[in-house]
Amino acid sequence: MHTGLLLLVAAAAMLTSIGAGWRAPRVWLAAVLTSLAAVLAAALAVLGGGAEWVWRGGIAVGGEGLYLRLDAISALFLALLGVVGAAASVYAGEYWAEAAHPRSARPGRVWWSVMLLNLGWVLLASNGLHFLIGWELFTLAAYFLITLDRQRREVRAAGWLYLGASHAAVLALFGFFTLLAVRTGSWDLGPMRDRPELAPLFWLALFGFGLKAGMFPLHIWLPSAHATAPSHVSAMLSGVTLKIGIYGLVRFSGWLPVPLAAGAVVAGLGVASAVLGVAFALGQHDLKRLLAYHSVENIGIILLGLGFALVAASQGNPGWGRLALAGGLLHVWNHGLFKALLFFGAGSVLHSTGTREMSRLGGLWRAMPWTAGSFALGAVAISGLPPLNGFVSEWLVYLGLIDATLARGAAAWAALGAAILLGVTGALALACFVKVCGVVFLGAPRSNEAAGAHECGPAMRGAMGVLAGMCVAIGLAPLVFWPAIARAAGAWNPAWAGTDPPAPLLQLGWVHVALVLLVAVAAGWLWRRVRARGLARAVTWDCGYAAPTARMQYTAGSFGGLISEWFAGILRPERHEQRPEGYFPAAAALTEHTPETVLERVVEPAGRAVLRVSALVRRLQHGRVQAYVMYILIGLVALAAWACLAGA
Repeated sequence: MHTGLLLLVAAAAMLTSIGAGWRAPRVWLAAVLTSLAAVLAAALAVLGGGAEWVWRGGIAVGGEGLYLRLDAISALFLALLGVVGAAASVYAGEYWAEAAHPRSARPGRVWWSVMLLNLGWVLLASNGLHFLIGWELFTLAAYFLITLDRQRREVRAAGWLYLGASHAAVLALFGFFTLLAVRTGSWDLGPMRDRPELAPLFWLALFGFGLKAGMFPLHIWLPSAHATAPSHVSAMLSGVTLKIGIYGLVRFSGWLPVPLAAGAVVAGLGVASAVLGVAFALGQHDLKRLLAYHSVENIGIILLGLGFALVAASQGNPGWGRLALAGGLLHVWNHGLFKALLFFGAGSVLHSTGTREMSRLGGLWRAMPWTAGSFALGAVAISGLPPLNGFVSEWLVYLGLIDATLARGAAAWAALGAAILLGVTGALALACFVKVCGVVFLGAPRSNEAAGAHECGPAMRGAMGVLAGMCVAIGLAPLVFWPAIARAAGAWNPAWAGTDPPAPLLQLGWVHVALVLLVAVAAGWLWRRVRARGLARAVTWDCGYAAPTARMQYTAGSFGGLISEWFAGILRPERHEQRPEGYFPAAAALTEHTPETVLERVVEPAGRAVLRVSALVRRLQHGRVQAYVMYILIGLVALAAWACLAGA
């Protein structure tokens, strides 16, 4: 009853925010924060050991009675919605203020509340029809949020691409839930592990939920949508809505039987997403587009943990599967925190300078120390370095893969290869964020916009501070968060129930605390030593020039060019250059662009081919009855010939 009351308060407050969003921004923010606080409290009550909450109501929606469920899995994702949603709501009040955006701020608040309400609905719905209704409503709300700045052509194009991809996912999920209802006789959802005939439906779920999650190669909508959306929307898209796709995969791979090949396929897609996501990120010059590709990378890490958990479950539930799943589930939370933090930092840079092009930035740490520090902390976390939260979840996945290798079972060699590629992914992510932090925040300003940068206001700084604090908290005290992850893993597979942490996790927090103290002491000693000797400032390298300029610095392209060349066969970079000519050349230029290979080289050509075929087919519809009779005769002859050949 306590959980139900909290959720009722959350729903009432969110409905209030929808009404207040148009004309009362302060009331809207208070209602949103009240709703999300109630959601978070309800989720923590279940994750803290409370009973699963189930409610059936007499109210019918679409001919089906309401059926809601909050267990440890849905509570884990609902808590993430509460934390990131609250931080992003506070951030949005300053970032997308009505004074600067008079035409779009009001509808933006309304659509924001609609999206949050339906995200929560999807996580609670235990009826396939109601799940689809909530899914479609939050998809439409996200489309209107992505296109808030719809005066720009690129924003409209990104919105249409997102909407088209999302509806392709909806079609797959409609097929999944409809076939499930036909075969079970009900739209109601719940554990059905004893129905092996339902296993083939997993492939429909993998396509629909994988497309929403941005898994490679179904990620085609993600880079442009995340790059062009307002930054608080980008943070929610990456931090929460992508995870709704992961939620669908986790939920229904736990409730339903899956094919034997499901684990290997999911793990393979996870490895491909992780490695290729970071490879495409290395080739980007747009700050927010780079972060978008890192979402593909981190979704791959989550899928890697889920995939090997499925493999373990199919082999009799060896213990390493629980570690892999726990790492993947914790990474859902960790990625939501540090990716929202990074998008907040990128939004602060864009808010201050008006540009996302990294080669027009530089030297921002002087004018924006809070943003630079928060972004650097997020960069350390996403690179999987200790002592922050990204290391903890990736380390759990590593433990699962290493234990699978040592077990010398059927999955040993696959686990060994996955562990190696996960290490490669981490190294490439570190190289990518060294590039980002160096080009954007260090050095000298490369443009007037960068030279005139200023720090963001208290609301934006506060939102970044909350997320940064949680990244640190999970890194320093992973044992505090382990029971919640363990309960979610136990809800996915009852054979893995139990909250006892793995032995190495007991020492990890203390090691991280000791590491922080050691770094703090070393930094303090170094700072005192430098101040005692005096601090001199000079250019780092002038190459013999008497008057060096900002143009002599590394650009984003030159910094990561060597590593990007390793993946040139996949990235297919497009280079445009004007070579200097003569002894005293008047001009020279070099630009490089990394296209969205899957979209531009595969999907768009296939779409054009389909349109050409449809144009040819339309020519057959000319209105002459005698021709239509001939088409029928040709069809009958073809069918008769096929029947004769089949009979022979």
